[in-house]
Amino acid sequence: MSARVLVVDDIPANVKLLEARLSAEYFDVVTACNGTQALEVAARAECDIILLDVMMPDMDGFEVCRRLKSNPATHFIPVVMVTALDSPADRVRGLEAGADDFLTKPVSDVVLIARVRSLTRLKMMTDELRMRALTSMEIGVQAPERSAVVDKGVGGRILLVDDRASSYERLAPVLAAEHSVDVEPNPAEALFHAAEGNYDLLIVSLGLESFDGLRLCSQARSLERTRQVPILAIADADANARLLRGLEIGVNDYLLRPVDKNELLARARTQIRRRRYTDHLRDNVQNSIEMAITDGLTGLHNRRYMETHLQTLAEQASNRGKALALMMLDIDFFKAVNDTYGHDAGDDVLREFAVRIRKSIRGIDLACRYGGEEFVIVMPETDMHVAGMVAERLRRAVAAEPFAIDKGTRHIEVTISIGLAALERKGEPMADVLKRADLALYRAKHDGRNRVVAAAA
Repeated sequence: MSARVLVVDDIPANVKLLEARLSAEYFDVVTACNGTQALEVAARAECDIILLDVMMPDMDGFEVCRRLKSNPATHFIPVVMVTALDSPADRVRGLEAGADDFLTKPVSDVVLIARVRSLTRLKMMTDELRMRALTSMEIGVQAPERSAVVDKGVGGRILLVDDRASSYERLAPVLAAEHSVDVEPNPAEALFHAAEGNYDLLIVSLGLESFDGLRLCSQARSLERTRQVPILAIADADANARLLRGLEIGVNDYLLRPVDKNELLARARTQIRRRRYTDHLRDNVQNSIEMAITDGLTGLHNRRYMETHLQTLAEQASNRGKALALMMLDIDFFKAVNDTYGHDAGDDVLREFAVRIRKSIRGIDLACRYGGEEFVIVMPETDMHVAGMVAERLRRAVAAEPFAIDKGTRHIEVTISIGLAALERKGEPMADVLKRADLALYRAKHDGRNRVVAAAA
């Protein structure tokens, strides 16, 4: 895995040292000698991660980090502060400025590379989601960038896994000042608890007495329901090897004992902010998919989705030797509804009709709004006889109960006409089946409406 790393430091010797270390691991390195230059490089999207010195003359690293994280165009770039400052207060200040990590000079090569790789993996995953979210903006889904830069990372749900009372009794009250905290002292139950609890952050003690904390982290990463939950590990000061192993298997961040309460809160906020941001991105992608394949008024699939999947369903039926039926439906005298009661009333009728369709068909059936007041239902593993019974049941369900319009203040009678057709031979184009169903629908309307007509074989 390669990535472009921006090294920011006003001392050339430091820049050269970091550049050599990173280049040896096949990272592409760009450099900046001051904060202003760093902001310009980041704004041009020329880096995947930033290693940022704190003590610089024109603009210190804290201010650079704040500007990066407050800009919707750059806030998603991971920032690691690399500095000689080593007090807990300095680390907290860096984390509160938005830094993703805080490494104290001299930095071990192993620790540095492990941290860069871990954050780069996260950045690449986020980039993929961001790319899809940007695409979704073209169809009206709002990108979460603006909300991300103002999110304080508080009010999260945290699961603390620690089997030492002396430890969790100190940590839990600190976290509870800003979050909802559950303590799980039984590591064997932790994974189940995490999967069921919809948590924003999992904090795991690597010093569990009765269980391997790293194995728990690995299991959380392998389980679908916890795969995206950030993990903050807490370890003893001499557990560097285990921490590095943790970063390799998916631990997002870590703290060394004794735990500084302010640093704990700062790192928790950072992880929760990131979780919310990536959740927003995933929601945007899902919404864009739904908008692309769903009719916005009725909630049924749209014509595009039906046409994409229709031939596939036909091929599956042919290959398995199964029947496949299709019904085309039209709301009778729908134009008169719009003309008499208004288009809002027409929309009410369409929405209610979609509800009654859903109640009358199976989960495997494909229901689509074909256009206007026309609908199509594709029924796998269904012959014409059964399709006729389903169609008749749906026709009766529509005619039996008036439709509410004008927010329920008025009710009108609605009927439908239905044309039926079935796949007649292996390899038959579904366009031919649709045409036969359309002709059957025409006959149903011609013969008086409010009826079901099957296409002639």
